[in-house]
Amino acid sequence: MRTRRVRVPLHTPFVTALRRTEFAETVVVTVEDSDGCVGWGEAPQVWRVTGDSLAGSAAALEGPISDALVGAGADLSSAGLIQGAVVGNRSAKMAADIALHDLVARRSGVSMTGHLAELDGHFVGLSGVSVPVMSRDTRSTGYPWNTVTTDMTLSVGTPADLADAAAARARDGFTTLKIKVGTDAAGDAERVLAVREAAPGCVLRLDANTGWRADEAVAVLTTLADHDVELEFVEQPVARRDLEAMAYVRRNQPYQILADESVFDLEDLVDVIRAGAADAVNVKLAKCGGITPAIELLEVAKRHGLGRLVGCMMESHLGIGAAAALVAATDLPGEQDLDAGWWARSSPYEGGIAYDGPRILFPRANGLGIEGVLP
Repeated sequence: MRTRRVRVPLHTPFVTALRRTEFAETVVVTVEDSDGCVGWGEAPQVWRVTGDSLAGSAAALEGPISDALVGAGADLSSAGLIQGAVVGNRSAKMAADIALHDLVARRSGVSMTGHLAELDGHFVGLSGVSVPVMSRDTRSTGYPWNTVTTDMTLSVGTPADLADAAAARARDGFTTLKIKVGTDAAGDAERVLAVREAAPGCVLRLDANTGWRADEAVAVLTTLADHDVELEFVEQPVARRDLEAMAYVRRNQPYQILADESVFDLEDLVDVIRAGAADAVNVKLAKCGGITPAIELLEVAKRHGLGRLVGCMMESHLGIGAAAALVAATDLPGEQDLDAGWWARSSPYEGGIAYDGPRILFPRANGLGIEGVLP
């Protein structure tokens, strides 16, 4: 196992209620088997959400996770070793888990999507849940996914800033816009109305990133409803642990509530379900620790009637490629939340996914198709 730090400049600052960044910073990890086959993964730094840092992720990968993996089998039986090697450190676990899946896919001579779809129709998760991935009948027809589509995030800003950004992204071909709110409840309704006017043909989503109180959320959303604003969902309106407040918001306004920061792992998801706090869940590899736990979260959410979205932090094209492959293999409907790589000035990798407006294009290659880090 080897690690290196990669810093990817963004062409536009990314601003939410929790942070502002002009770079995507990540730890890239490679795992190599005895035959010289290499799998790739990454651990993004997201201080304000996961608490994971570059230094911490590198230490976890080079220390306990490496100790657990080196000498173990180069197959998915080692996935549990990653999750059990260290407490927390989910970005590091994400990196190692993706790298293991990438290695297995490359050893099998299939793409990451093909690998995930070939798990014999099921995947036994960490808690023993048998997770259907794809029926044999569907798999036998081949892998028809050339692309996955994503929404586009509009960073926190003034109504005029958001309107300009919305119009520009609509011209770029994006049909679903996620508006970052939560920094100023008094002006959030005006921001949303400005976006609707600037991009009337786009589906709108809101993301408060825990920035509202419950009463503020209800007030803003009631105002938007009074103006006949259509929203696909409202993401994480209140504080992560305040499920009572999120359930209150869900009951007292007309829009669907999507849990994001409230759901890191299976225990969190169970708490959200029991509290009746959300209609859907945003599953992110950096929050849960990789593809292996993400598959389980998606299946449990499905069994309990929750909508499912696969999202991202500020991963590079590597992590987005893994998340997009998961979407394709599990055949999730609708536009996902995988725009992080679009914000980069360019991909830092040789190979891997590419963006064509809202379309994420898969490489015709084994695994994730990453062959190196560009100088």
